[in-house]
Amino acid sequence: MEIGIPYSDPLADGPTIQKASETALANGVTTDTVLEMIGEVTKKRDVSPVLMVYYNLIYRYGLERFARAAQRAGVEGVIVPDLTVEESADWKTVATEHGLDMIFLAAPTSSDERLEKIAAASSGFVYAVSLTGVTGARTELPPDLTTFVGSVKSRTELPVAVGFGVSRPEQAKEIARFADGVIVGSALVDLIDKAAPTTRPEAVKSFAAELIGALRGK
Repeated sequence: MEIGIPYSDPLADGPTIQKASETALANGVTTDTVLEMIGEVTKKRDVSPVLMVYYNLIYRYGLERFARAAQRAGVEGVIVPDLTVEESADWKTVATEHGLDMIFLAAPTSSDERLEKIAAASSGFVYAVSLTGVTGARTELPPDLTTFVGSVKSRTELPVAVGFGVSRPEQAKEIARFADGVIVGSALVDLIDKAAPTTRPEAVKSFAAELIGALRGK
């Protein structure tokens, strides 16, 4: 379960997530708010939370303090979209000491040499970005996605999950043919935004069931 910490300058996120971040920040949501919420969930449910967080939030919070708080909340992995492999040594050391997986993003524009570095530095899984650009639902998948994911998988024994642009069950089903995981974010946030407050839980449940059903061939 990927959970984003709202940030004022989310460079990897499209309009949907940007709007969600702005709304959360306007309502006083902080890093502590998110970690406390995750902690409450992990006490009651067997889930594997993964944080999507920009590095400035980790840096200002304090690397050791952030890792300790994330571990205490039950977080199992961290995606930091604006942290490059070359600059990640300090955070990776601290994250590893606290049992947090380092999940790096591999992009279609990544060179073979860079994919090797990303694969070597990652733990948990590798996040394969399906397209060039920001997050957000797309109507079609890139035609060369299969080749790109195959290139990533050839360099690692870790699972490779595809995200950015996935918005429909049929897209998830297609990706599942050649990837180990499918990441759906913006479509879910957009659904929550459009649904009436009282119907949001059921809307999310129904959409998740459709995605899972597609992945299981139902």
